[in-house]
Formats: sequence, C-alpha cells, structure tokens
Amino acid sequence: MNSSIIQLTIFGLLAALANVLGGAILFPSKLHSNYKRFLKYLLALGAGFMLSVTIFEILPKVIFIWQKRFPNSADELYVPMLLLMAGYLLTQFFEHTIAPHFHLGEEVHSDELISTSSAYTAVGGLVIHTFFDGVSIAAAAQVDARLGLLVFLAVFLHKFPEGFSIGSMILAAGKGFREVMTATSLIGAMTIVGVVVFYVIGSNLDGAVAYALPLAGGVTLYVAASDLIPEVNHHGGGRPFVSFSVFAGVALFFGVHFLLHGLVE
Repeated sequence: MNSSIIQLTIFGLLAALANVLGGAILFPSKLHSNYKRFLKYLLALGAGFMLSVTIFEILPKVIFIWQKRFPNSADELYVPMLLLMAGYLLTQFFEHTIAPHFHLGEEVHSDELISTSSAYTAVGGLVIHTFFDGVSIAAAAQVDARLGLLVFLAVFLHKFPEGFSIGSMILAAGKGFREVMTATSLIGAMTIVGVVVFYVIGSNLDGAVAYALPLAGGVTLYVAASDLIPEVNHHGGGRPFVSFSVFAGVALFFGVHFLLHGLVE
C-alpha cells in the first residue's frame, strides 16, 4: 500500500512546521519557559518512539526486502547493513564533525556566545539530517503506508526540540527573530525536499527503496541512540520520570503500531 505524494507532502509540511514552531517558541518568554520545562520529557518520549520504530519496523523491513531480492545469496544482508552504518556515520560526520557545537535539545544561553560561523555550520550540518528525515518518511511509505505513518510520527516528535536547539544557537550567535525563522524554515524545508526527491526517484527507479531505507534507517538510529538518548541522560539528572518517558515512548510506539495493524487488518 503506497502513499500518495499529497499525503507525503502533508507529512513533510507538518514536520517542517514543527521545526519553525520550535524556533518561534524561543521568543514569547512565558511560553519559552514553560516549554523548556517539558523539553526533556519530549526528548525522552521521542527517543523511545524513534528507537522502537528503527528496531521493530525499519530493520525487519530492510531484512525482508533484501532477502526477497536475493533469496539464494548467503551474503544478501551485507550491503544493507553497510548502508545502515553509512547512514549512521554520515550523521555523525555532518552533525558532530563539521558542526561540533550542535547538540539536539540543548539550549545555548545568550551569555554563552558562539561565533556566527559555528551557528551557521550547525544549520548546514542539520540540513543533511533533515533531508534524510524526509527520505525516511517517503521510503518507509513506499514499503507500507503504516510504516510511513510510524516513521513520520518518530520524525515529528523530535522536530520541536530540533528547531528549539538550532534557534538557540542562532540567538547565541547574536542574531534575532528573523535569522531564527530563516534557519528553522531552511531545515524544515529540507525535510519536504527529502520527501519529494525520494518520491520522484522511488517512483521511477526500481529497487530504490531497498537502498534508501537502510541508509535512512542509519540516520534514524543515530538520532535516537546518539542524539536523543545522551541528551535525555544529560538533562534528566536525578529525575527518574525523564528516564520513564523513554519507556513511555516505547509504549506509545506499540500502542500506535497495534492500533494501525488492527484498523487495517
């Protein structure tokens, strides 16, 4: 069951809007302070949900697709696992090698000024990540509409903290509302670009999803396990409810998973 370009574009637009709202929320001071208190819980919830989607949905689908394509090969999983690792390392490279100052969910306070180049380098690094967010949604939807929805929800849950983080860095570089909106709009737009680009490629190139899904899965795994979980552990401190929110994210995944399968079947 494949999703239409209209549905996928709506998913991309919603994810992009969440990026922009995550940056905009920095400016109304009361809204900002209230959101900041809940940020660590949203990070934890998103981490549990995204990790579950990667392990219980994306990886099994990747294995199934490749075993179906090469049923008589003993090494059929070598290539997709290599692509998975490539996606993981690609995210490490762009987020924390090219843009070492970026930390998802971490607010950089105005008194901790960073250079303009560091802030914009972080935006550039995040552009690659958000592009693959869109690819993940479109590739998953091409395999199965339910998987596409689950991947969209996983992406959507970390979009607010993502916009909040990049907006904080722009402010810490001495910029204002206009620059924050420009940066968050750019990273949001790249999710839409990722959706559209893969929809066009996947619709015209047979087998594209077999290569795109594990690559995007590596990006998703990195965001969940190496971006979100460490931030949860850092900001959670001695608050057990923050850690419990990770488990709540896992429970939410299974709830949505079984609900979707029950509705369709």
